[in-house]
Amino acid sequence: MRRLTLLLLICLSAALSAAGQTLSGTYVFARRDTCDLRLDIYEPVPGSVSADGPDRPSILFVFGGGFVSGRRDDAYFLPWFKLLTENGYRVISIDYRLGLKGVRMRFDPLHLIDAADKTKHAVDIGVEDVFSAVRYLSDHAAELGVDMGNIVIAGSSAGAMISLSSEWEICNGTPRTAVLPLDFNFVGVMSFAGAIMSDEGVPAYRSLAPCPQLLIHGTADGAVAYDKTAFGRRGMFGSSAIAEVLARNGYVYNIYRFKDHSHDMAANFIATWPEQRRFLEENVMGGNRRVIDAMVDDPAVPVMGNITLDDIY
Repeated sequence: MRRLTLLLLICLSAALSAAGQTLSGTYVFARRDTCDLRLDIYEPVPGSVSADGPDRPSILFVFGGGFVSGRRDDAYFLPWFKLLTENGYRVISIDYRLGLKGVRMRFDPLHLIDAADKTKHAVDIGVEDVFSAVRYLSDHAAELGVDMGNIVIAGSSAGAMISLSSEWEICNGTPRTAVLPLDFNFVGVMSFAGAIMSDEGVPAYRSLAPCPQLLIHGTADGAVAYDKTAFGRRGMFGSSAIAEVLARNGYVYNIYRFKDHSHDMAANFIATWPEQRRFLEENVMGGNRRVIDAMVDDPAVPVMGNITLDDIY
C-alpha cells in the first residue's frame, strides 16, 4: 500500500494561524475492542453569540483520511474550528474506527465489488461510531451544554461519506439508529467531497425527509466520485447524484460544484466559508427552504494538488 499523502497537509496550513483556539474538554464516548474513541469540544468564543439572535447549532465534525488515517485534532482543522467558534458555533470533533487501515484495496475490474464492500463496511462502522458519539452527547447534554435538537453533522472526504450515510440511515430507520435518542435527527449536513456507498442502488430516503444538506465537491474529483460509480446495485453516489435525488423529491439542499477542482474541495474549509455561513444562517437557523445548485469557477478558491485512490491505498 502506498503511503497516503494527506491532501489536508498539502497547503494552506502554513498560511493560517490557529492562535487563540481553545479546547474546552476531551471525553471518551465509546470503548471498542481495538481502541477508545474520544471527542473534543471547542466552545464558542465569549461574546460571539448575540443574545437576541437565533441559537447556533453545534457542529459535529468527522475528519477525512480515506478510512486509513486522520485525526480529530489535526492542526490543519484548527483554523476552521477557530472560524466557527468565533462566529458562535460549538465544534465537536470526534474519533471513529479506521475501517480500511491495513486492508489491501484493489480497483481493477476483478476486484471492484470487493473494494466496494470493504469501503461500505468502513462507512458502516464509522456511522456506528457517530451514533455512539450522539448517544454520549445525549446522556451528558446537561453538563456539556449541548442542545440535542440543534446539531449539524459535517465531514471531509471519508468523514463526509460517514456524515451523509449517518443522515441516510436515520431517514431509513436502520438497526444502527436504535442507539440514538428517540426521534433524533441532525438539523443539517455539511459534506466536503462526500458520497454515499450503497448496495441497494440509488440512495432513497424512505421513512423521513432528510435535513437540509450542503454539498461541496470538485467536478474532477479522483478519489470520491463527484457523480457516481455504480456496478449492479453497488455503487458510490457522490454529491451530484445525491443532489439529483434531493431535487427529484423536493428536499432542501445547496450544492456547489467547483469546476475542474479535484479532491482539494475536501480541504477547502476557509475558502468556502461564505457558502457554509449562508447555509447555516439561512437554511439551518432561518429554516428557509432555499435550494442552490451552482457551478462555481472562482479563481480565489485555492487549487491544491489532486489525490487519487492509488495515492491512498
